[in-house]
Amino acid sequence: MVRAARHYGPTWRYVFNFAPTLSYQWRRQALYGEAARVLETLNDDGVALTSAKALLGSNSCYGELCGTVESFQASSRAEIARARLGVDNQDAIGKKTFILEYLGRNPKFDPASVYARFALERNILGIANAYLGMRSRLRYYNVWHTFPTSIEARESQLWHRDREDYLIVKVFLYLSDVDEGAGPFIYARGSHPKGQLRREAAYSLEGNVRRSTDDQLAEVMPREKWFKGVGEKGTIIFADTRGYHCGGRARSSARVMYTAMFTSPASQSEELMVNGTSLSLPLDRDQAFAIGNRK
Repeated sequence: MVRAARHYGPTWRYVFNFAPTLSYQWRRQALYGEAARVLETLNDDGVALTSAKALLGSNSCYGELCGTVESFQASSRAEIARARLGVDNQDAIGKKTFILEYLGRNPKFDPASVYARFALERNILGIANAYLGMRSRLRYYNVWHTFPTSIEARESQLWHRDREDYLIVKVFLYLSDVDEGAGPFIYARGSHPKGQLRREAAYSLEGNVRRSTDDQLAEVMPREKWFKGVGEKGTIIFADTRGYHCGGRARSSARVMYTAMFTSPASQSEELMVNGTSLSLPLDRDQAFAIGNRK
């Protein structure tokens, strides 16, 4: 009963998240220009595409983030090469061997790091808060290196819905050019809780996760209505991953991508990060709330 109530909009908002909803409505800051456009598209479709240049301008830490990732790649060539060797291991279902997480499976949360600061950029956090209609929590950030693979789609390469919350905002920043051969993020427009697509696709179970093939998803939404997030380095995608999505089906080239996730404070999602260094940055109210009780 409680789990069902958490996935029913009014109780999710006004019972489990009443305080952050009220405080946001009382003090919310309006979005303008590109941020407002992204929010409108995200509300309508469940997914929206922009770029670091268009959304964040020249005063963001995007350049610093790119430099930090490039430095990691230069110092971790051997680790990346080893990870690439196991990409087609079909006996490791559940471990996503086609992805190397640069910060590890459970990153150490560091609010001073560029990975955290990028997620807390005012337009990024502002879109997450406005979409959720409350002050949100930053639950996760990492950099994913997706390797080309030659075997059939599996795990998150198949269509699925995330389950961390009633509404979820994930941010994907491409740190390499991503064409169709690099496994772009793909989304079924309108399949998010705010959308109109209510039919569920046929599926098979992978553990307790429902996975659908392209053909199964096409039975409830024509392929021509799918969003396919191809784009050059610097492309940013916002998505409510409660809607149907898939990605990482790289076939001809690798994809390097920064990702962050925002949920409501009441989310019972798995804790994906561990506490790290103490906070020493000046933050506004929304930024401080987003990192919550983390040290």
